[in-house]
Amino acid sequence: MKFKTSTLYSTHIESPLGGITLAATDQGLAGTWFDQQRHWPDTRGWQTDDAHPVLRQAATQLADYFAGRRDRFDLPLDLSHGTAFQQSVWRALLAIPAGKTTSYGALSAGVGNPAAVRAVGAAVGRNPISVIVPCHRVLGADGSLTGYAGGLERKTALLELEGAL
Repeated sequence: MKFKTSTLYSTHIESPLGGITLAATDQGLAGTWFDQQRHWPDTRGWQTDDAHPVLRQAATQLADYFAGRRDRFDLPLDLSHGTAFQQSVWRALLAIPAGKTTSYGALSAGVGNPAAVRAVGAAVGRNPISVIVPCHRVLGADGSLTGYAGGLERKTALLELEGAL
């Protein structure tokens, strides 16, 4: 993923599921990636800033989430780095509550394009803000755990943490 802004700030945190790189722009949180996740962005030129307010807030909220003290996030998000279609899918993901799941087909219908299941799946897979924009809550039509850029073990762990499995 190529970010359209020239200034990105980043930090790295640890979680029970491994290291996570967080990135923010002046508009909000722009990325949350597990170490060794697929679709890793080009981080050249990013500025490390462990004190950036959005990154600190994201780190605190993620720690609370993994400790079972939070099931919703309250952060400014910058989803502008995807196509208009990807952004619509990522916004639809935000409507899936913790402890619940949906299918790619239902998500496709929800974004107004029920025939676009594969395109929706591709957009879900390119979600740059893992966990917080809950792409892990999307399952196959038969309820099976399908792909997750962070790995199926992490997807399973996230769904178990939320009580969805």
